[in-house]
Amino acid sequence: MTGTSYEVSRTGLLLVDPYNDFLSEGGKIWPRLKEIAQRVGLLDNLRAVVAAAREAGIQVFVVPHRQWQPGDYDDWSHPNPTQRGIQERHSFAKGSWGGEWHPDLAPQDGDVVVKEHWAQSGFANTDLDLLLRQHGITQVIIIGVLANTCIESTGRYAMELGYHVTLVRDATAAFTAEMLHAAHELNGPTYAHAILTTADLLTAVRSAQ
Repeated sequence: MTGTSYEVSRTGLLLVDPYNDFLSEGGKIWPRLKEIAQRVGLLDNLRAVVAAAREAGIQVFVVPHRQWQPGDYDDWSHPNPTQRGIQERHSFAKGSWGGEWHPDLAPQDGDVVVKEHWAQSGFANTDLDLLLRQHGITQVIIIGVLANTCIESTGRYAMELGYHVTLVRDATAAFTAEMLHAAHELNGPTYAHAILTTADLLTAVRSAQ
């Protein structure tokens, strides 16, 4: 899965769930993610990929999770375990610091902010596919968190819709090393067209035409 090239006008960078609760000290979920995130250099790699994409002229799409509000999931027939956890922890609560963007990964002018996803796929019940197609995007590079939930679900959905999918091993993280391994070594090869390191991706992005 090496040698992948990118055409600037046809490539979109999907930055998934860059919230304080996930990525900042003091965030509700950060303690569960911290060990793996630090091991792979997550924050530095996210910063580097986003900066390189903007410099190259690749369109950035911010793909956010639903910001919890009182009443969310209370009367749902089938909330999933993650949604039950959000219901209890109030992760990414609207109006809270945890529900704000990580300061280094906040959307900038020209970025596209997608409608919030309720579960794990950035496509399901959002406008992501519409926005990608309206921008002429055929290749997506997916970074952010979590590798084995929102990144994987978004990547699988993108493949089903006909997009070329790139995963970035060290620009994502998971709660355990086993989860991260499964995301890239077991599951990723069944749907992703490229699985790169940040260093390899940066080389490809900087040579994009």
